Amino acid sequence: MKKINRILQKSLRYSFTAVMLVISATLMAQDLSYQLVSGVVKDSKTKEPVVFATIAVPGTTIGTVANADGEFTLKVPKSLNASEFEIYHIGYKNRSFPIVTEKSSKKNVYYIEPASIEIEKVVVRPFDARDLINGAISNISKNYSKTPASLTAFYRETIKQRRKYISIAEAVVEIYKSAYNFTFESDKVKILKGRRGESVKKADTLMVKMQGGPHVALYLDIVKYPELILSREDMPYYDYEVVNIVSIDNEPNYVISFTPNTQLDYPLYKGKIYINSETLAVTMAEFSIDLSDPQKVAQIFVRKKPAGLIFEPTSTTYLVTYKKIDNTYYLNYMRSEIKFRADWRKRIFKTYYTVMSEMAITERNFDKVNKITYRESFKPNLVLADKVNEYFDPDYWGAYNTIEPDESIESAIRKLNKRFKK
Repeated sequence: MKKINRILQKSLRYSFTAVMLVISATLMAQDLSYQLVSGVVKDSKTKEPVVFATIAVPGTTIGTVANADGEFTLKVPKSLNASEFEIYHIGYKNRSFPIVTEKSSKKNVYYIEPASIEIEKVVVRPFDARDLINGAISNISKNYSKTPASLTAFYRETIKQRRKYISIAEAVVEIYKSAYNFTFESDKVKILKGRRGESVKKADTLMVKMQGGPHVALYLDIVKYPELILSREDMPYYDYEVVNIVSIDNEPNYVISFTPNTQLDYPLYKGKIYINSETLAVTMAEFSIDLSDPQKVAQIFVRKKPAGLIFEPTSTTYLVTYKKIDNTYYLNYMRSEIKFRADWRKRIFKTYYTVMSEMAITERNFDKVNKITYRESFKPNLVLADKVNEYFDPDYWGAYNTIEPDESIESAIRKLNKRFKK
């Protein structure tokens, strides 16, 4: 039981609290000390949007991530005197574009080209997939930050009941990121600015809330918290296979799939880990919980629920990426999406929910890093939507970089805004 308790306490497995009714809607301010670059990232061949691409200013720690429609907005401080920005994504060549502030309402399109891997550039290693995972774990102290950092990030969480958004909460947060080498220090998060909107009908009998918000999202950093999928202790429970080699940030990466080979008293995972072929750094991971035993999985998600409610998870997806800066890798983007069914016993009532959270690191500071005190930190038992203001001013975020809302979220915000104005 010690093992499962440790994993449950230190993972991104979100807790949800079932409560009765909540309502709402709001936002706030602005700044012109930056240049605004916006548009959509597309594949140069297929013309399809490239989702979750990284957009950054070279030589700086400023950046953001494209949304699920490939759209982005980047605010570049004028004090940087930057002339270009860069876009990169798994399987594509890095490409730089000039920073031009467009006054036209027409959306700019930025095309990036698929990258092919030249075999001679790949470091040939006489290891099998399990050896590569072991090598990546052994190289964590070498590849990742040995000193604390202060990060600025944008966090968003949404809850949908079937196709309708019933809650949206967003925040700009400060993160005290402790070093990746052995340390007793823990990461801490502080809310700098936040907003929320909720839409609940009187007929609704169930309200789902996400507990832990940006604090819990940090546990998706699998390098810092290897208990999730990078634990040597759990490696015997998985089968590993090198399934591909892809380009990430113009460098070849091994793609290693992993699947459970046994059943334990807690759920295991399946997915892919991306490892740089030269440095053996973990650059990305995409995975999901093995749902072969839904009841076992359900127990780790629900914090509290009314009697008579059956909670059944139907799918989970997790994504984490890292960015290389001056030969050191840093946390870049995290996303989770959980779908489940709520079914009331002895009632004709069955509803499907989707809970999503994402966090993009938009700025990094390595000098004069200040610790976040326990008092001002966002605690793992808190609910973000209960702690921030209501919506909706379009200039609310000012000079902070954010993740553009995708089309469905943007539409939901407009509806919540109308409701608030009434």
